[in-house]
Amino acid sequence: MANIALLIAGGSGQRMHQNIPKQFLTVNERPVIVYTLEAFQNHADIDAIAVVCIEGWDQVLWAYAKQYHITKLQYVIPGGENGQASIRNGVFELEKHYGPDDLVLIHDAIRPMVSSEIISDCIVTTQKCGCAIATIPCAEAMLQTQDGVVSTGSYPRDNLKRTQTPQGFPLGHICDLHRKALDAGITNSVASCTLMIEMGEQVYFSAGSEMNIKLTTIEDIAIFKALLEAKRPEWLAPKADETGGD
Repeated sequence: MANIALLIAGGSGQRMHQNIPKQFLTVNERPVIVYTLEAFQNHADIDAIAVVCIEGWDQVLWAYAKQYHITKLQYVIPGGENGQASIRNGVFELEKHYGPDDLVLIHDAIRPMVSSEIISDCIVTTQKCGCAIATIPCAEAMLQTQDGVVSTGSYPRDNLKRTQTPQGFPLGHICDLHRKALDAGITNSVASCTLMIEMGEQVYFSAGSEMNIKLTTIEDIAIFKALLEAKRPEWLAPKADETGGD
């Protein structure tokens, strides 16, 4: 049974206010998407990588794969009009090449700090439970509001989870879910986990991390740089002064 990473890189990143899509921005002389690709490239249980890519950047992506030795990259797939359509394009393409019991881990390309432990737990939980959504506890007080200005109520944070990616599924199941969603007129669900719930299915949690941040704003890039300095991920090559000698 194969484990395929499906990276979603179809967004334009308008909230970054940059001319370059955020997944292709360079941080510490390396494109964001390369950090993400390397995390899955260097995980022993990932057999192949596919990327749903924003229009016009596919050749750039292939060039980066060659430059950074991302040998597991097998497919680059056009994005759709929104996130749900991009994921649908990706899983439908993978369905042509893999069986229904093979596992697909759907991951935001702009979550470059995903760890090997998060990937492993997503795989194990999907195998055990039938799906897996990377999550972390909700640490903040949660207030309810109707207008975004004032609140008169709160919601128990212990009853909430903050979702991340990867989100794992058997390939046949997630493809069938997308077909049923189209038939039901559901075309703009914000994530695979919300699509599952909107279609009446339950989801299971796997381990996430506060470090597994999503790069959405310029402020997130600054946090990413700080995290890189604070803790060099295990998939990065050692610095020159860390090799050779005692």
